[in-house]
Parts: sequence; structure tokens; C-alpha cells
Amino acid sequence: MTGFGIAEAQTPSYEITVEVKTLNSKFLDLTLRLPKLLNQKEIEIRNIINDELIRGKISIAIQVNEKSSEAQPLSVNESLFNSYYNQLQELEKNTGRTFSDILKIALESPEVISYKESAPLNEVDYLQIKEVIINAINDCNTHRIQEGDTVSSVLISYIKQIEKALEIVVSLEPKRLEKIREKLKANLSELVGSINYDKDRLEQELIYYSEKLDVNEEIERLRIHLNYFRDTLYSKAPSHGKKLGFITQEMGREINTLGSKANDSNIQEQVILMKEELEKIKEQILNIL
Repeated sequence: MTGFGIAEAQTPSYEITVEVKTLNSKFLDLTLRLPKLLNQKEIEIRNIINDELIRGKISIAIQVNEKSSEAQPLSVNESLFNSYYNQLQELEKNTGRTFSDILKIALESPEVISYKESAPLNEVDYLQIKEVIINAINDCNTHRIQEGDTVSSVLISYIKQIEKALEIVVSLEPKRLEKIREKLKANLSELVGSINYDKDRLEQELIYYSEKLDVNEEIERLRIHLNYFRDTLYSKAPSHGKKLGFITQEMGREINTLGSKANDSNIQEQVILMKEELEKIKEQILNIL
């Protein structure tokens, strides 16, 4: 699910800001931006994120800025600078060419300027940073829950449409069976009037034929899947998007079998409506964790 969260805090030494962005994805795809100060804590921070966020394309940016207003102390290696500068001047003479700014080139040469490293992060400050990370994730999850409530309402509306179409199928089933019986009677009357036949064998074939066309099992299984889908959607499990996907596949199988066995235009119309709603469900399930 999509979401955005942000959290900020301050310690005596640092200003901390954490931003979390999530997009829909079947798997966990984490992009983490850390300041150099937290490089040694990267694995631990990733584990915290993995525990709190299950799926999605996730981008997290952590900023930790020192409060000190003083410029970051630096040191200049003057002897190395002079060496670079003199060599560049000598190179100008030897080649007969003039460089645009040999002073800048010498200053930007390796190891001429070095910055003193900041003091290492203490445990108290790190605990505060972890708390800010979790607060930002919780803020993001709040947005995801709000979106989840909206998606749940939409999915339930689709489920109700399928249930409505299924009840129409149930009401049409007696008429369909009656048509089949009448057709069988007419065909049998024409057949048995002209040839001798084995009554027991004929009865067995009729039972087999009627069972092959019976759709009551498909109707009952589809009802079970619809109820299971609703129960799963409302469950308190941390993640049930994949389970809903599997249930949707089973619903699709029952609807397809129902349509192929019914062989009735009125029932086929309802089957098409159920397939349309099922496709809408498949699209929305991609937004569920």
C-alpha cells in the first residue's frame, strides 16, 4: 500500500529527521539512505524496518545533523599543496600551455585538504534515532491503514455483487434442470420408440449425465470462498494479501466451472457479471499487504 510518514526529534547534539515512503509491491524492496554517522548501524536499522514493514517498495531517508554552528574543522597539508602547485607550474613551462586555475587544481588534489571526523555517536543519541525511525514508520502505517479501510470497503462491494449474481443463478437453476429434463424426455421418447434398449444401462447413463450437469457443488464452494474471503479481509493478521490472492484464484475456478457446466444463456449472463467483479478484485488485491 502507498503511504508517507515523517518524524523529527532533537537531542543535545543532533537534529534528527526520518522520512518513509511506500508504494505497492508484492515483495519488500527497501532503499535506505543513511548518514555516514550510522554506517555501522545499517544492518540493525534494516532489521528494525523489516520487522515493522512487511511488503512494498519502501524508501527511507534518515538525516542526522549536528547542532554545532561552528564550521567543520579542516586541515591543509601545505607541503603537499606546494608540491602539487610547483609541479603544475613546471608542467606549464614544459608544455608551453597555461592551465586555467592551477591554484584550484592543487587545492582539489588528493589529501591536500582533510576534514576532522565528527565525534562517534553515543548510545543515548542512537536510541533516540531508533525511536524516531519507529515513529516515522508508525506514521506511514497510519496512512496505509486508512487506505486499507478504503480498499476493504471497495472489495466488499465487489463480493456483494458476486453474491447477488450467485443468488440469481440459484433461482435460475430449477428452470435450467427442468429444461434439461424436458429435452431428455423428448429425445428418449424418440429413441426408445424405434430400438430395444437396456433400461438399467440407460438409467446409469442418465444419472451420470445429470451429475455431470449438476452445479450445486460449484455454488456451495463459491459461497464458502466468498465467506472465507470476507473473513480473511477482516482478520487481524499482519499480512493477508497473498492469501486473498489464493482465495480469488479458487473463486475464479468455481465461476469458470459453473459457467461451463450450466450451458444456459441466463446463467451465463450472471457468470460474466461475476467474472467482471472478480477482475476488479484482482486489481485491488495488489494494493493489500
